Amino acid sequence: MIDDPFFYIAAIPAVILLGLSKGGFTGVGMLAMPLIALVISPIRGAAIILPILIVQDAVGVWVYRKAWDRRNMAILLPGAFAGALLGYLFAARVSDEAIALAVGVISVLFGLRRLFLERGGRPLEPSRPGIAAGVLWGGMSGFTSMIANAGAPPFQVYVIPQKLPKEMFVGTGILFFAALNWFKLPLFIALGQLTGDSLKTSFVLFPLAIASTWAGVLLVRKVPAERFFTLIYLLMIVVGAKLLWDGGRGLF
Repeated sequence: MIDDPFFYIAAIPAVILLGLSKGGFTGVGMLAMPLIALVISPIRGAAIILPILIVQDAVGVWVYRKAWDRRNMAILLPGAFAGALLGYLFAARVSDEAIALAVGVISVLFGLRRLFLERGGRPLEPSRPGIAAGVLWGGMSGFTSMIANAGAPPFQVYVIPQKLPKEMFVGTGILFFAALNWFKLPLFIALGQLTGDSLKTSFVLFPLAIASTWAGVLLVRKVPAERFFTLIYLLMIVVGAKLLWDGGRGLF
């Protein structure tokens, strides 16, 4: 188990961000891994974070167990599983920086477009993208989640235009990533990233993980639907900008 106090200075806010994300503020959890990477290697950090995500998923799935969209799950999950498997096969060959840069561009452009069109007095009508688009964005979500822990933006690009009710949007995202994380678990084990030491460190952080997820659930329910989606767009832009910075710095 890690006993370095500097690790916990970074890990505690990271776990809180993950909890808020699993409670409904989808995307903000992507800011957690950069914090962890300040004090330990990203690979070791991913091994510690994955069991925490699974525990937080269990809380979120229980809360939103009746509020999720079956059509989206049926379309997105097969592509996501295939994408995660592809990410596992190419884990040693694909540049994290290139993936971060690509996802960052998508996040920023999509978030800005939705924000300015809807804030500019032109509310967009709900639309249901097709099956092919869902398989594509689901696959990209699974791939980027496996490679760079950046699966939220592709999921949001597909689901946000549908303008689902707030709780259904949140519940679908939580159930989608819960299933994806369980699928990724044996892949991380095969990569040799999960050890007894990492699991002990994860276990110490479980109480904070559960408490922060419940906090996210309570906060989401207090935010009006219109403000909630505006906040999601802003989070996409912030997270996208962070990915652009990380990817650009690494490549150039």
